[in-house]
Parts: sequence; structure tokens; C-alpha cells
Amino acid sequence: MMFRSLKKNIYILLAISLWFFWACAPKPVILPVPPKLDTGDILFSEAEKLFEEKLYDKALESYEGYLSRFPDRPLAAAALLKIGAIYTARGKNLEARNAYQRLINEYPDSSFIPDAEVEIMVILYNESKYREVIDQANRILAGRIPQFYLLKTNILLGDTYVALDSPDDAFYSYAAAYNQADHLQQESILIKLKEALERMNSAEMTSLLTRLEDNEPKGYLMYHLGLNNAREGKYDDALRLFSSFIAKFPEHEYAEKARGLIENLSKKTMYDPSAIGCMLPLSGPYKVYGERALRGIEFALSQHNSRNIHRPLKIIIKDTESDSNKAVQAVEELHQENVAAILGPIITAEAAAMVSQAKGIPIITLTQKDNITDIGDNVFRNFLTPIMQVRTIVSYAIEELGVKRFAILYPDENYGTTFMNLFWDEIIAFGGKVVGLESYNPAQTDFADPIKKLAGCYYEVPEDLKNQVQQSADVERPDDLDHHGGNREKEDSNVIVDFDAVIIPDAPKKAGLIIPQLAFHDIGNVYLFGTNLWHSDTLIKMAKEYLQGAMMTDGFFAESSSDVVRNFVSGFEDVFREKPGFIEAVAYDTAMIVFQKLECPDICFRSALRDELARLHSFQGVTGITSFGVNRDAVKKLYLLRVKGRRFVELGYE
Repeated sequence: MMFRSLKKNIYILLAISLWFFWACAPKPVILPVPPKLDTGDILFSEAEKLFEEKLYDKALESYEGYLSRFPDRPLAAAALLKIGAIYTARGKNLEARNAYQRLINEYPDSSFIPDAEVEIMVILYNESKYREVIDQANRILAGRIPQFYLLKTNILLGDTYVALDSPDDAFYSYAAAYNQADHLQQESILIKLKEALERMNSAEMTSLLTRLEDNEPKGYLMYHLGLNNAREGKYDDALRLFSSFIAKFPEHEYAEKARGLIENLSKKTMYDPSAIGCMLPLSGPYKVYGERALRGIEFALSQHNSRNIHRPLKIIIKDTESDSNKAVQAVEELHQENVAAILGPIITAEAAAMVSQAKGIPIITLTQKDNITDIGDNVFRNFLTPIMQVRTIVSYAIEELGVKRFAILYPDENYGTTFMNLFWDEIIAFGGKVVGLESYNPAQTDFADPIKKLAGCYYEVPEDLKNQVQQSADVERPDDLDHHGGNREKEDSNVIVDFDAVIIPDAPKKAGLIIPQLAFHDIGNVYLFGTNLWHSDTLIKMAKEYLQGAMMTDGFFAESSSDVVRNFVSGFEDVFREKPGFIEAVAYDTAMIVFQKLECPDICFRSALRDELARLHSFQGVTGITSFGVNRDAVKKLYLLRVKGRRFVELGYE
């Protein structure tokens, strides 16, 4: 009994010794020699002695001899572990991995399996097989193993992610190791944490924040992200992070530095939540648009303040004079006056938006300028854009009216070519076809040539081809169109109309000349579509009966049956003695959006206002239902209008 007890104690001592051997140079298992040891114990003890004396060739021979003679003994797994260590020391990674894998496969209940798994991961790392290291680490972390192995695995996993240039994942692994380490070990891990932080950008830090628990590593991450935001001019975001950091980690190493930064940043980010900047061209060539927009904003202000007497807002107006330098100066002045946000401008939006972005001031521009919101996350747009109009018309024509074939007749200048390309792309995207495409000189008044080319009668057409196309058109064209009067084809006409709709993206005076000429050249029984420019009494006066049923889109319709629109129009006319148009309406909506967001109790910083604006969804305004998309561009449900008699009517409310 005494011998068995002594032998059991020997195995316990052996296991404890082997537990830590892999972290340093290979060490022998110290095997106390009891009075009576059997042959296997003696052989293993000799192998250990040779290992200790660094006689690795003889030690390897002894371990392998022991393993071959006593494969069922408890120390067999230990022998394989030492065999793997010897091969590792010699740089024979394949033989070492085979030994460790054999241990795992043949002795699944051994306490040395975690050692073997970790050693395999070390070999893979040394061989730069980083993806295999990650797979091996995940297998280890998924098991139930002592904390010591978790610590070493997470450190090596962090080193692997550093090698793969993935500092956020490296930080996450180091953070896990930090939480598993003692005080002395944490000091060395902290060095790795800080090195990973230096290699991360703000986006990576922001994403990582949601993955970490509230512990010391998260504190370092919050502080550094706050620093990054401050360097990038995102002072509100920095203030919010520093404040949260101090609240969570008041005794943190960087807590005192964060308090000092808050004091300094507060001076830079002070703003007046009741002051809103307004930048418009109130003089210069675009004065008329600026004055119309200002009326819409002033009307919104009066309505808001009449309902919010305890917290009235004020507008600080700046005249941009349609000059980019003046616009830049205006933003600088508004920043000095601590405005919460900026409305406008119309013409000089790009220059103003760039400065506003740098200053961290949310700005909602009133412009069609391409890609304006790409400037930064403080830049928004609420305006009627070409793509909004095109998408509204094409989707209605194809999905509601069943139109499949389109002809586009457009002026050969910027406005016309822009809309032509957009219409073409959207028609194809919705499954339609552009079967006719002709341009014309914007200066001309006789459109016979482009119309004849569109209708296929400008050049001689072979009789068989003409009959074939005509029969196809007769079969597919609906017979109950109640618009665009005129016969589709006279008896002696060579006109071939193989399209269901004509799109003319031009101003009312030009469209008013073209539309009667379409009828004159026997192009009838087709749908007519135009842009918001068609929403003009001038067009009705010029085209008269030829325009009946023509459709267009617009961002505002003063005759809408909507209560929101009727109340706006009525109130606006009482104040200004004239009916509002789109500019007044969209400026009114833009101001109301900002005013309503400033009423939110959680708005303490400009960045919070920016975030609230970005979340705008289904705002019921006079220019329709408005939301901001992921790029902070307005997404609107536009008005679809139709000519009926001598007036425009809203589709669906005729």
C-alpha cells in the first residue's frame, strides 16, 4: 500500500512539473526514486535525466523505448509530450506535430492534451500558418481547459492577428488575455494592447467597442477613440466618449487626462441650441431663389415659435451672394456665433458643406449638386433631384401603366443629356426598352427633323420592314388612351410609331412648341412625360389640347388635397399675399425638420443632432413624405401630376 501511495504521488508531481514545461525551455520531469521502482519507472527516470543534461538524442531514444514497451502506462502521454518538445527544439516541426497529434489521438483522457494543442498552435505560428493558428486557437478556446492555457492561447492568437494586420481582432484577443492574467502578466499584455490601438482607425475602434465587456481594456479603447475623434474635429463625439469613459472607469490610468481634455473640448464645442444658421443668395444673380427660400424658413420659424413660447428659436441669416468665398466666410461666422445647424445654401453648397463638415456643424443643403453628401457625415440634402423624378416617372409608367417601350426626345445640352441618361438607365433597370432616341438643338423652333427620325419616316423604310413594325405596334399598343390627341397614322403616312411613351426633359416654352408638332407629324396615342419644369401654366397655354393626359412629377403641389399642404398654403398666403412654390415649400420643410429635432431632450451636442437627423424617417412635410437615406440624401415620395383640361391634377385625387 505504501508503494502504491508513493507511486501515485510521483505521478502527481510529474503532472505538475509538466504543466508549465512548454512556456520555457524544455525541462525534465523530476522523478523522486522510491525504494522499489519497476522497469518502466526506471526507464522514464533515465530519459528525464538525459533530457535534463540536454543529451537529446539519447533522451529521445529512451522516451521512444519507454513508449514502445509501456504504451498503456500513464506516463506514455508524458513521453510523447517530451518527444514533441525535443523535435521542436531541433526545428523538426513536422515530427513534433506528429508527436503532439499522436498524444491527442491515442490518449484522449490525458491531462497533457491542452499542452499538446497549445504546442501545435506555437508550431503553426512559427511556420507563419496564421489561418491554421486561428482555427487551432478556436478549437482550444471552445473546450473546457484551465485558465493558464486560455491565457497563453489568447496571447498567441493576438500575435497572430497582428501578423495578419487585423489590429482590432488582436486587441480583442489581448483584452481576453488581460482579464485572465495576474497583475505582473497584465503589464506585458498592456504593451501589446497599446501597440494594437496605435494601428487601429476610428471605424475599427467604434466597431470593437460593441464587442468588449466593461473592463480595463475597453477603457483604453474608449480613451483612444476619443482622442481620434478630437483629432478629426469630431469634438462632440470626443466629448461624449470621454464623459462615458470617466463614468465607467473613474480610476483608470487615463482618467485625469480625459478630464482635462473635456475641459478644453467644451470650449470648442459650445453652441447655442436656440440658434440656427441660414445661408442663402439674397443678392446677386440668384437673389430671387434666396428670397423665396427665406420666406419659407421665416414662415416655419413663426409657426414653430408660436407653439413653443418657452424655448423660441432664432435664425441667423447670412447672404452668400452666390459666391463660394462668401459662403466659406459665412460658415466661419456662423461657427463663431455657435449655431446648432445650418440651413442652405442653394448655389454654393459644396464650399459651405466642406467647411461645415470640418467644423462639425450639421448642414442641410438645398441643392442638386452631385454627390454633395459624400463630403462627410455632417452634410445632408433635402431637395428635388433628377434621379428622384426619373425613378418616380419610370416606376409609375412601367409598373402602373404597363408601358414597356419609350422614346426620348431631348435638348442637346447639360439638362437634357443628364435626364436622358438617367431615364435610359432607369428604364432598363425596370425592364423597359428605349426604342427611340433623338436630340435637338436647344435654339431651334422647328422640330420636324428629330420628330421624323423618332418616328422612322425621316429616311425611306423598306415596305416589308415598315409593315412588320406597324403590325407589332398595332398589336401591343392600348386603344383606350385619352390623352395627346391626334391620329397615330394617316392613311397616306409613313409614320411608324413603335413606342408607347415619349419623354421630353425640357422647359415649358420648348416643350410647348414640340408637343403640337408631335401631333402634326401623326405621333399620337402615346403617353407624354416631362420633368417638374412642365408644371407651368405656360405649357398648358402653349400646347392646349395636345397636352391632355401628359404627366410629370414635382416636389410640391399647392392644390394638393392633403391637409398639411392646404394649411401651409393658406397660412403662407395670409402672410406673404402670394402662393408658395417648391422653393418656399422645401425650405419650410427643411427648417421644420431641424426645429423638431432640436426639441429632443437628448440633444446635448451637435453630433447628437446630426445622428437624429440621420435617423429621420417618414417626416410628413408639404413636399411629401421625407426620410434621409444611408448617405443622408433625402428620400421623397414625390407628387405625380397630370394635365386635365386647363389645370394640373394630382394622380389618384382627380
